[in-house]
Amino acid sequence: MKNVIHWFRRDLRITDNTALSAAAEKSEAVTPVYILSDWRLNHRWTGPNRQEFLCGCLAALSGNLTTIGGRLIVRQGDAVEELERLAIETKAGAIFFNRDVDPFGRETESRVIEMARRIGIEAHSSKDICIHEGREVLTGAGDSFRVFTPYSRAWQKLPKPSIQPALRSLRTPAGISSLDLPTPATWSLPAGASGIVEPGERAARARMRKFVSDGIAAYGTGRDLPGGDSTSRLSQDLRFGLLSIRELHQLCLAAEEALPAAGRESARKFVAELIWREFYMQVLWCFPDVLDNEFQARFRGMHWPGNKLDFPRWCRGETGFPIVDAAMRELAQTGFMHNRGRMITAMFLTKDLHLDWRLGEQWFMQTLVDGEIASNNGGWQWSAGTGADAAPYFRIQNPWTQTKRYDPEGKYIKKWVPELHDVPAARLCEPPVDGQSLAKAYPAPIVDHSVARDATLDLFSRYPKVTEARDLN
Repeated sequence: MKNVIHWFRRDLRITDNTALSAAAEKSEAVTPVYILSDWRLNHRWTGPNRQEFLCGCLAALSGNLTTIGGRLIVRQGDAVEELERLAIETKAGAIFFNRDVDPFGRETESRVIEMARRIGIEAHSSKDICIHEGREVLTGAGDSFRVFTPYSRAWQKLPKPSIQPALRSLRTPAGISSLDLPTPATWSLPAGASGIVEPGERAARARMRKFVSDGIAAYGTGRDLPGGDSTSRLSQDLRFGLLSIRELHQLCLAAEEALPAAGRESARKFVAELIWREFYMQVLWCFPDVLDNEFQARFRGMHWPGNKLDFPRWCRGETGFPIVDAAMRELAQTGFMHNRGRMITAMFLTKDLHLDWRLGEQWFMQTLVDGEIASNNGGWQWSAGTGADAAPYFRIQNPWTQTKRYDPEGKYIKKWVPELHDVPAARLCEPPVDGQSLAKAYPAPIVDHSVARDATLDLFSRYPKVTEARDLN
């Protein structure tokens, strides 16, 4: 074909980009386009931090495309309408794109395919976000997995796709109009948090190389310590497709082979996290209703009796529980929260404050740079005890015990909650006497954990038992 369109979405890179490589191979010229959404001020699934990072990623992508001879075209509006206009304008013979996993993206893809058929051009979709997507990983009976461990075993047995090198050249037709690169103000948003990591493919690849070479061997022992530097910090890079999941997986396997026994086990634990990511994507693909309902049928329609006035205090990190407040303030200042913090804060909201997991799920999506609909929903329902392969409802983390186990010296807490800087670490690991504040400028605990725990057990025990969740489709 003489000219085709590549529609960038969650694949903001030129290395091992499945649809972009196919578009370049099958045409003389490629029009790369990113279509900005046209909402303003508020959105259920995003906010200033992620849009700030997105803007930086688009600027980096634009520079990378220019370097190899191409040009990023920016449009704004309904994706299907804008793609149709661009296809007619450029006389494109086809539209290439990588498939999404969430129901909103998939519905748009269906409209794009129908539009392409209507105007007489081709539409080519590719698998790129996952190594195994949709219904590729199935039980022996051909059903979707609902439990992680057998899913993981089946996932690992399947052959893995190869990776492709970065594009070296790309020709984009001249004379195509484009909007300026966006800023958060494009969506009438303020700037994101000051502590957001560097955006773009180059920065993401540097993080990946550093983790695989220097960090993966210690990941298994240090990943639960929120005050350390032992996680990969690649989640936002996978969310925006700055990295190829295929390349990351292959690098991890190669690193595993080169490490001694302890390091190999550590590398395997990290690969298991990559599989968890795909497990939750499979759950969302096969059961899209989890975005609005509990995965487990026994808890569907559950009433959460907490006081909603406690929710803003949780968001601001003013609950009087130091480990919870530290994690929430880390999120506010950086757009990131350590995974241990995500579990602690999510269980605290649902099982101490007895507030609906959907409130926290939405807040995380609006605040996290790495907000991924599938993983975020899966993590929240896991913590709430309502999801696929979730923690049992009677597994209730004690924030004080979690502090003693994972931040015994209080380094993480004191970094993010300066009011507690002079409080001895031991006092941060147990509830204050008589429910008093731990420091003059710091609030007293808003609940008694032991009382809240008993109330949670009573709340969940009232719901009927069923053997498994019904199909949510």
